[in-house]
Amino acid sequence: METVIYGHRNPMGGIMAGLVVLEGIDGCGKSSVAKRLVAALGGRAILTQEPTDSWIGRAVRRGDRGKVSPYTDALLFMADRARHTEQMREWISKGKLVVCDRYYHSTVAYQTAYLKDFFDGDPFKWLLESNLRISIRPDLTVLLVIPPEVGLGRIRGRKELSRFERLEFLKQVHRNYLRLARLDESIVKVDADRPLDTVAADVLALVRRRKL
Repeated sequence: METVIYGHRNPMGGIMAGLVVLEGIDGCGKSSVAKRLVAALGGRAILTQEPTDSWIGRAVRRGDRGKVSPYTDALLFMADRARHTEQMREWISKGKLVVCDRYYHSTVAYQTAYLKDFFDGDPFKWLLESNLRISIRPDLTVLLVIPPEVGLGRIRGRKELSRFERLEFLKQVHRNYLRLARLDESIVKVDADRPLDTVAADVLALVRRRKL
C-alpha cells in the first residue's frame, strides 16, 4: 500500500539526505519555521511547499477561491502532489535534504474535515491510503501543535481568509492531525504555542538528532 523511500547517505559527504515535512493548522508558524530550518542547514537543504507553483498547484489555488466539489478539491491536491513527489525524489537522489512546507498529511487532515458531509463513511482512510500510494514517506514529520483558537488569532490580520480558516473547521483539522500522529511514528509533535525562535531551535535539534 505504501510507497516508501527512506533518507539515505550522500556518498559525497556522508551526510544524510531525505525528506523533512512541517505540518500543522493555519497559524501554527510552520512556514516561518521551515524557512529558518533551511537557513540553518545551509546549501544542502531545499525548501519547497504545497500547493506548488506548477500549473496544477495554481489550479489548486483557483479551486480554493471558487466553489468546486470537495472530491475535485481533494484530487487536485493529489495531482499536484504526484508531480511534486517526482521532483523531490530527484532532489533526494542528488543528496539534498528536502524541507517541505505541507505534504500529504495536510490533505488527509483538511480534506477529511471538508469531505465529512459528502462521503459515505469516514474519508480519513480513503484519503490516507490514496495519498500514501503517490507519496514519499518522510524521514521526519514535525507537527506543530497549537490550540485552534490561537492559530486563528494569529491569522486574523490576513487580507482574506480561505474557506478552511474557520474555528470549528480548524478544530476538526487539529483532531485529524492528532489522529495521524497516533498512526505514524515518523510524526513528532512540537508545542508551537511558544516564541518562534524556541520552536525553530527545537525543530533543528530534531533534524540533527535524526542525523539528517
